[in-house]
Amino acid sequence: MSSSESSAKRQRMENAPITRSNIWHRDGSVVLQAEATQFRVHWSVLALSSPFFRDVQDLPQPSDQPSVEGCPLVELQDDATDVEYLLKALYDPMFMGQKALPFPAVAALIRLGRKYDFRHLLNSAVERLTFENPTTLEEYATLPREAEKQTTTRIVYHRGLIFDMISLARENNILSALPCAYYRAVANCDQQLFFDGIRKRDGTTASLAPVDVRRLVVARQKLVQAQWNMENTLGWLKTLSHYSDCDAPPSCDAFRNKTLSHCLASGSLRAFWNPTNMAMAKWRGLCDKCKYRAQESMTAGRKKMWEELPGFFNLPPWSELKNDL
Repeated sequence: MSSSESSAKRQRMENAPITRSNIWHRDGSVVLQAEATQFRVHWSVLALSSPFFRDVQDLPQPSDQPSVEGCPLVELQDDATDVEYLLKALYDPMFMGQKALPFPAVAALIRLGRKYDFRHLLNSAVERLTFENPTTLEEYATLPREAEKQTTTRIVYHRGLIFDMISLARENNILSALPCAYYRAVANCDQQLFFDGIRKRDGTTASLAPVDVRRLVVARQKLVQAQWNMENTLGWLKTLSHYSDCDAPPSCDAFRNKTLSHCLASGSLRAFWNPTNMAMAKWRGLCDKCKYRAQESMTAGRKKMWEELPGFFNLPPWSELKNDL
């Protein structure tokens, strides 16, 4: 959000009438206000999970402390929707028990979890983000449809989700999620979308920061080229002839040449093409020996490319990608 948009939003909030949230406990002991929305909750609930609010509770209250229905009023400089998601997570055990949470909820718990030290909510939200964008090839391979179709299982899918996850991870120093999230973007999105953003169903746009756009544009070209290196995923397709112990040279050569032409013509990125997930029909035309050699080459190649994945996006190696929470 630009500074002018932020200023306009603040002005609207200052002029907006104060509204009472549905989160209003009649026996609550403190009222939180975010933007023009108030929430009546309990100091004990906040303090139990947040050292920040524990310290605020212990501060001496000035005589002119604003109050609402006898409760001290604490104004927060946060989005009201974020605060509502945070309080739902604190008060409703079923909320965090959902298999998949909406992305705005995950983002709110990460932002406010970091800011106010709600450590268990922060860790839970980060686990959802990193589950969708893992650090190991084995975890990546277990995601539905290899994650390259942007299917998610811990965060509710929406158009533009991959861009939203990239921005959330980078802005909150969840660095371990970035290589996989970046790869999913370059593997699934037309390059023009990096610049234009992805229009969501609610009319807003999932946009990327310039640093992310540059990383994606540069990395895509490098990844497409690298996948054809002899030691990488698709290198076996560029061998000059069939293997020496091939049982059906004409058939195997024709298969390899046809597959090579198709992949080159499509220009697609298949750095982590999993040979064990390919239907038998995909291998029809190769003899058993060549099929084994091809699968062996692809398996070794995709492992090598995964190890090198962070470097394609100008990030440190996997072992150095720490989350600064």
